[in-house]
Amino acid sequence: MTNSVIDPSAKIDPTVKIGPFCLIGPNVEIGPDCVLHSHVVIKGPSKIGSGNSFYQFSTIGEDTPDKKYAGEPTTLEIGNNNIFREGVTIHRGTIQDQAKTVIGNENLFMAYSHIAHDCVVKNYNTFANNTALAGHVNVGNYVVLGGFTLVHQFCSLGDHSFTGLNTIITMDLPAFVKVAATPARPIGLNTVGMQRNNFDTDSINLIKKAYRIIYRKGYSLSDAIKRLHVLNQDNNPALSTFISSIEKSERGLLR
Repeated sequence: MTNSVIDPSAKIDPTVKIGPFCLIGPNVEIGPDCVLHSHVVIKGPSKIGSGNSFYQFSTIGEDTPDKKYAGEPTTLEIGNNNIFREGVTIHRGTIQDQAKTVIGNENLFMAYSHIAHDCVVKNYNTFANNTALAGHVNVGNYVVLGGFTLVHQFCSLGDHSFTGLNTIITMDLPAFVKVAATPARPIGLNTVGMQRNNFDTDSINLIKKAYRIIYRKGYSLSDAIKRLHVLNQDNNPALSTFISSIEKSERGLLR
């Protein structure tokens, strides 16, 4: 903890390793086996779980620059075993939403990625360099965001979705769908991700049929959803996830 500044009110587990020139503010809780390599800033109220790694110049739990924010004690919650690489920035929430930003478990945030206020990022996601979420974005599980991906506020990204390099997303992205370009356009399914996460062949083939119904047959969205439910008469878990991500869309579906 050489040359680091730690507020006396911070609750830090004895197993936490703190490198030089870190700043830990008041109302910060850091769980077991976390590592702050150097030059890390953590402000609160923030509650951080176990096994997280923070690399140099990452700024965690800072006030949001949203002009509606007036200093309210909003929070940041971080789960376990996340990696925050160089220069990552994560802001706390606003009272206009749930007053908190939430990061789940086992996520990788590569250099200079940014999570704005009131976002919810679930588990096992990968954010490549310079990706950025605007406020109020929801990210599911096992999502991969290619470098320089930008996501507009209030969008949702479904489980196992994938974005290519330099993609700009302004509408909701269904589970398993792969998009690229600016503005984003669907380019197929994240079948590689599904295979890596041990989806069986039948499930992958069902999702391929579902994708064609949504994106290739020219149906209206309401008609396409009806056909998806017919296709899912056996309640396949993967197809149920795909359908749910479409039906829950509030901002409009990226088609």
